Amino acid sequence: MTRIQYQECIDACIKCMNACNYSYVSSLKEYDLAALRESIRLDRECADICSFAVQAMTRQSPFVVEILRLCAEICERCADESSRHMQTHCQECIDACRSAALACRLISGAVEVYA
Repeated sequence: MTRIQYQECIDACIKCMNACNYSYVSSLKEYDLAALRESIRLDRECADICSFAVQAMTRQSPFVVEILRLCAEICERCADESSRHMQTHCQECIDACRSAALACRLISGAVEVYA
């Protein structure tokens, strides 16, 4: 696949990375950090894997299928954990994570077909 074919997934991963970074920083400003500990951890994990997935797609890594599947799994877990909290930034993170997970799943399935 070419970068153009990956573009929708790249865009979704960048949006997710930004939303997770914002949620991470916003969560650190909350009073009850203990209640948000897992959410904060997953925000970082998700932002990092989204960044790595973008890099893998742009350089057409031979491991892109595995990376995108892992990215989708982490995005889904981050969305699930964030859904337990009621902050505004969490909803933005949830939406971005779910979109990125779907885009990664769609592309990782398509890559296998073309590989």
